[in-house]
Amino acid sequence: MNREDFNQNFILLNIGYAYHDADWNWKNVKSPFSRIHIVIKGNAKIIRDDRTVYTKENHMYLTPSHINHSYKCDGIYEQYYIHIYEKTDNNFSFFDFIDFPVEVEINNLDIELIKRLVEINPHRGLPHYDPKKYDDSATLAKNISKNKDLILSHELETEAILKILISRFMKDSTFKTKSMDKRVLKSLKYIYQNLHKPISVDNLSEMCFLSNDHFIRLFKKEMNITPIKFINQKKIEQAQLSFLINDALIKDVAFSLGFDNISYFNKMFKKYSGETPMDYKKLFSV
Repeated sequence: MNREDFNQNFILLNIGYAYHDADWNWKNVKSPFSRIHIVIKGNAKIIRDDRTVYTKENHMYLTPSHINHSYKCDGIYEQYYIHIYEKTDNNFSFFDFIDFPVEVEINNLDIELIKRLVEINPHRGLPHYDPKKYDDSATLAKNISKNKDLILSHELETEAILKILISRFMKDSTFKTKSMDKRVLKSLKYIYQNLHKPISVDNLSEMCFLSNDHFIRLFKKEMNITPIKFINQKKIEQAQLSFLINDALIKDVAFSLGFDNISYFNKMFKKYSGETPMDYKKLFSV
């Protein structure tokens, strides 16, 4: 996998300072954007399906998009928070193929950069800390559109600072597959670029000049998931984003992702998100 396989286009959604007194307690948070928390004072827990992270002062913590997690805080807790939307343009996501450390230590320069990010992006703080208050279609679309109001110098500076902060995690990251099979990589590129179409194992295995069984075994070895599950997972993540940003109709989203059967789309959506499309839209409606 090469550098050009990633778009690296990060959009700022929110940034702000928060003071908590045992009130940063939210369960089952899962969003189509990534979060960075910078701890200034106190301790809390970030509880993920794969681990529980105990936060420390002068450290920052990365939670990639679509990761189910919860927060627990029992006392005074001060932090900066940054919400980042990764615009992939049908290319690879950093967070699909790179294992980032959850925690990194920060230095004085990082703090100054974060303060500068707040300064050039005023009024980007959260009015409410309950994720259900800002994980909705109107708020997400509004936060993305705010970047269009930035003057060019601030837009460039914002993007540069976000990349610097993410680079702190990148330094100690590892590729999930250090030497990915080129045939699997080729199939992944096709999947990302054709989420709007029906994609079958027959298509992918033929493209790689392999039998279906051989391709499935190879893909699962590299990705720890079958190709069909991976395709459906990516399609449903895209559907979630469409519901949040565009408040799109269920049938329109299903057809735009290559589903010609609405019932099957509803079934897949509930399987991968835990909610039916209708319940998901209601959950995040304003």
